[in-house]
Amino acid sequence: MTTKDIIEQGKAYLGIEFGSTRIKACLVDENLVPVAGGSHSWENRLENGVWTYSREDIINGLQDCYADLRKDVADKFGVELTTFKGMGISAMMHGYLAFDKNDELLVPFRTWRNTITGEAAAELTELFGFNIPERWSIAHLYQAILNGEEHVKDIASFNTLAGYVHFLLTGERELGIGDASGMFPVRDGNYDADMLAKFRGLEKVKAFGWDIADILPAVHSAAEGSTAKLTESGAKLLDPSGNLKAGVPFCPPEGDAGTGMAATNAVREGTGNVSAGTSIFSMIVLEKPMKGHYPQIDVVTTPDGADVAMVHCNNCCGELDKWVNMFIEFSKLTGNPVDVSTAYELLYKNALNGAPDCGGVVSYNTISGEPVVGLANGKPAYFRQPDSAMSLADFFRAELYGAMAALKAGNDILFEKEGVQPKSITGHGGLFKVKGVAQQMLADALNSDVSVMSTAGEGGAWGMALLAAFGIEKQGETLADWLEKRAFAGMEKSTLSPDAAGNAGWKKYMENYSAGLAGAKAFGEI
Repeated sequence: MTTKDIIEQGKAYLGIEFGSTRIKACLVDENLVPVAGGSHSWENRLENGVWTYSREDIINGLQDCYADLRKDVADKFGVELTTFKGMGISAMMHGYLAFDKNDELLVPFRTWRNTITGEAAAELTELFGFNIPERWSIAHLYQAILNGEEHVKDIASFNTLAGYVHFLLTGERELGIGDASGMFPVRDGNYDADMLAKFRGLEKVKAFGWDIADILPAVHSAAEGSTAKLTESGAKLLDPSGNLKAGVPFCPPEGDAGTGMAATNAVREGTGNVSAGTSIFSMIVLEKPMKGHYPQIDVVTTPDGADVAMVHCNNCCGELDKWVNMFIEFSKLTGNPVDVSTAYELLYKNALNGAPDCGGVVSYNTISGEPVVGLANGKPAYFRQPDSAMSLADFFRAELYGAMAALKAGNDILFEKEGVQPKSITGHGGLFKVKGVAQQMLADALNSDVSVMSTAGEGGAWGMALLAAFGIEKQGETLADWLEKRAFAGMEKSTLSPDAAGNAGWKKYMENYSAGLAGAKAFGEI
């Protein structure tokens, strides 16, 4: 059967992921190989001190991404998209979308990037004896209560971005367990009952007419699946052209952490992955419960409900991208312009020629705050020792190190205090597109082998398409077994081991990075 036949007969799977800078659609065939895609670029805005996207941003972006997919399919295969065997929605995790009884948004979407819930996160962490990060939905809700915000009394439901888009398309308020675990702690396949009771018992919470358990979305694991289907109104919303038919089965919506685990075959105990784009985070599936809790480490779950130690950093490639664009601009001034791909290739690979400790140059990529290293507010910055050579290689190596430094700081705690040692780490996302550069630097940083698969650039949209396929095909198999058999059998991958000089260079770099954090904090508060 040709790819055209598969698409025409509705046997392809679709994954759509809302990333921080791009909404991406990935269409896969029966062999789970990507055959077409679409995308839409967008940017969050800082409005009244809050990082946000509007409802119009979300809907227009969804429609434009799907329209781009339709065009790609038409150009490649000469056919119109009308239906799929299964589909799913994923998005950047956490954040806060609160709705009234008419499903109207009560306040602008508060994204994961905000660092405005410190008081609530600290109180809930102490109450639960469990780390509640600032970006988690429950921290945003409780902070709104502490702030005395008017909208809280009118809340009928709240959700993540993936859950909201899933609701728009299917009418169902539900989440995959991985995304749900970033709203409120989970245990035994659902929200933690003891912690729900503790939250419910808070005097400031008792003042409202709602119950926390009633306003959270329902929880489903990937194995449990979903009964949700694309509604008539959802089909019209997604595809205003009217060609898309209702009735497509959906899997539970997931966060970008869950799709990253699926896209890197890292859902089995002892495996790990690093997703690196606008933000960077590592996910290591725990083989045993953690003994302590740390503000730098979240405990979330795989799409099938296994505990995961997550180190989530708000910043990664954003500052890097600005510098690359500046060099592209310079190339145009010389009369010898280079394209974007060439610029990344040249600058990244040349960074390998830099000193392993970056020659005394240190970069803070903090476009926004970075709680993992104690920065409430962010401003990008760099410093160097007065006697630094300040070569281009040293400078750009420092920029690449800076993109991973907070991640290393968090994982050092996990490895040293909890004795966690992953059997494998797989990298994916835009940072790894230039072969062998960020991959080697990450291996040196974590002192662990790091693999990158041939699908590293496909990212979360492909991972979401895999979860959609699992939702249809699962027959009593675990997600880990199904992924290995169906998606990753024979998958091409490259593995790099840590370099002793690189690892030593990282240690010196982190000494300088840590020593300068007080200055970075002061600079961020200006």
